[in-house]
Parts: sequence; C-alpha cells; structure tokens
Amino acid sequence: MELNGKSLRLRRLFRKGSGRLFAVPMDHTFTDGPLGNAGRVGELAGMLAEQGADCIVLHKGRVRYLATEHMGGLSLIVHLSGSTAFSDDSNAKVLVGSVTDAVRLGADAVSVHVNIGCRTERDQLIDCGAVAEACATWGMPLLVMMYARGANAKHPTAPETLAHLVAIATDLGADLVKTNYSGSPDTMRDVVATSSIPLMVAGGVPRSSDEEVLAFAEEILASGATGLAMGRNVFGSKTPEKLIRSIADLVHQGAPAALAAPRF
Repeated sequence: MELNGKSLRLRRLFRKGSGRLFAVPMDHTFTDGPLGNAGRVGELAGMLAEQGADCIVLHKGRVRYLATEHMGGLSLIVHLSGSTAFSDDSNAKVLVGSVTDAVRLGADAVSVHVNIGCRTERDQLIDCGAVAEACATWGMPLLVMMYARGANAKHPTAPETLAHLVAIATDLGADLVKTNYSGSPDTMRDVVATSSIPLMVAGGVPRSSDEEVLAFAEEILASGATGLAMGRNVFGSKTPEKLIRSIADLVHQGAPAALAAPRF
C-alpha cells in the first residue's frame, strides 16, 4: 500500500503484526449513561493498555480524560455518531462529531454506526458516505459498525444479511467493518469470505462468566474474522484485568489466520 496518512494510521492500529484486533468500545456511555465515577474512563484506558488491548473507541469529549502515557500502546478510535436510550427511536443514529475533530485529537481511526432496516436508514447512509469522503481527504481510516435493526430487519444475524451489511460498508468506503455474529464459526466463515476489508465481530449480549466470554471469542476467531470488539462483557467481569489479557493473548497468539487480513 502507498505510504500516506491512512496507511500509517492503519499500521498503528494493527501495530502488533498479527493482522488481528481486539477493540474495546466505550462509546455506549452516550446511549446508556456513565460507566461509573468520573475518573472511570481514564482508569479503564490504563487497564486496557497495560493488559494488551489494541484500541479503545470513545466519543470526542471523553478523549480529554485519557492520560498521554496510556496511548503509546493503545490506539484511539473516535466514534462520530450516536443516539440515546431516551429517544423514541434509538436506532436513529445521527452525527455528533467530525473527522476534523478526530484529526485534532490524534485519532488512529474514526467509526460510524449505521442501522439498516430502520426508518432513518437513508439519512444514516448519507451521513456515512459524507464521513467516508472526509476520511479520504484527511487520510483517516473508517470503521463502519453495520447492523440490521428496525422494523424492516427481519433476519438480523442471518449470514446473507450480514454479508449484505458488509457489502454496504465496503461500498460506502469503509476500511474496516464491525457487525454481529451469525451464530456459528461455519456460517460466519462464509460471511468473512465475502469481505474484502477486515471484518470484526461485536461482543453481543452479556455473558454469565469469563469462560463464556473466552469461548465466544474463540468461536469468532475460528471463523477467520479479523478480531472482535468487546465492551460490556469486559467491564462486567469480576476480574477484568485477567479477562482483557486472556482475550488479547487469544486474539494475537491463539487463532487461525484471518481470511480477510488487512493489506497495507
């Protein structure tokens, strides 16, 4: 890949050389409320960096509370869209940040959430397309979080639905895509095989134990996915430090080679 701002940022994102990622989303504070006391985000970021997570996903305002020393080994993804649990349609994501915000903050990538099948799908697609154009201008990698949600999303985790979501993200100009799990490594492998960009899988519903979380992570990686994004399952653990380290080791050392490895 030609040396430019985007390729350099992608190299920082995939700095461990395995071609895989363990991302920890913390953008859900916008939707659901705080994770705890005011200093919690900074504490968690420090823990993630220390235990081997690759990147953290935050809204622009919370980036101010990260300590500089934590970011030497932890990449930053600034999330640009959101909605709240108070809305009459929480699937209606709107842009609340910009690529220029992310550039100013020193981000390694930006992310946008798009819900296909809801009544505001059209607006979300337009917004995502505009962000992709700005990312091309600024050399900023784009992660698109694609889900089938809303009245017209009849089979949100069916392999054919997921493959379509991945195709939409690719067509919009995404450099990475995150979506739901299809339910089995075999069917997810079929989805991964359709993707020309790195595909990450969302952590999904809360699990009852760390063992279940790790078993789920193993399934994801067995499908050939580039990696996983886990937030609530990590922070809900009684021993989050141990779980983060275990997931990081699994992602980078204990899974088959990804079928859709990043090319840069």
